[in-house]
Amino acid sequence: MRVIDLSTTIDAERWEPDELSHKAMSAKEGAVHMTAAMREHLGLELDPDELPDGEFLTNDFLSLSTHMGTHVDAPSHYGSRPTYTDRPRDIDQLPLDWFLRPGFVLDLTDVGTGTAGVAHLEKELQRIGYRPRPFDICLLHTGAEARIGTPGYFTDFTGLDGPATHFLLDLGIKVIGTDAFSLDAPFPYIIKTYRETGDRGVLWPSHFAGRDREYCQIERLGGLGALPEPFGFRVACFPTKIARAGAGWTRAVALLDR
Repeated sequence: MRVIDLSTTIDAERWEPDELSHKAMSAKEGAVHMTAAMREHLGLELDPDELPDGEFLTNDFLSLSTHMGTHVDAPSHYGSRPTYTDRPRDIDQLPLDWFLRPGFVLDLTDVGTGTAGVAHLEKELQRIGYRPRPFDICLLHTGAEARIGTPGYFTDFTGLDGPATHFLLDLGIKVIGTDAFSLDAPFPYIIKTYRETGDRGVLWPSHFAGRDREYCQIERLGGLGALPEPFGFRVACFPTKIARAGAGWTRAVALLDR
């Protein structure tokens, strides 16, 4: 089996608009930490110098949002008052079989900053000769990964408009992924379009579609250009099981039998 990594790295040295901190604990610091914790919680005594080389184990402490790095958005992320249920499901409540399914990738790299519509999706499906099936995982290759770690990653990419999102959901798809920061268009594009049109339908329509229909998004994917074919692979993107959370990180991969 061939495995292709479809994930981007969580890296505290990259530019992010929200706080991301990573504190690494050395093996020597780990010895002090462990012996102090044993003393406090278990009443056990051990001098750190009694350990081989005075070292125990390393550790890492991170502070970040569940929406940093490659992650899966749960239905509860989209709002608290969905029309299809009394309580939208959190990331730890979703069926696992949604996240190991046949996948297909659509090339939207020529669309540019803004939104792709139904016509873009239909044209690309016709080009690759694929008919999506219910529960397939749809991946959108926009080329945004090239700008990761820069402010442009958050302002220059292709999202979906509302009809395009519903077009995919009408096919029975439950998981839509993108290599961009968001499945919706960039914030500056959305606000500019709203100010020009006064149409509230342009305000984050892909996310707000989740208030009427239960589905998940994978955002901040990577490596979509490495897929040798636009279909004929499976996607594994199980989200981290975080209680009461609206999203969870995933190490998304494509699985190929050849």
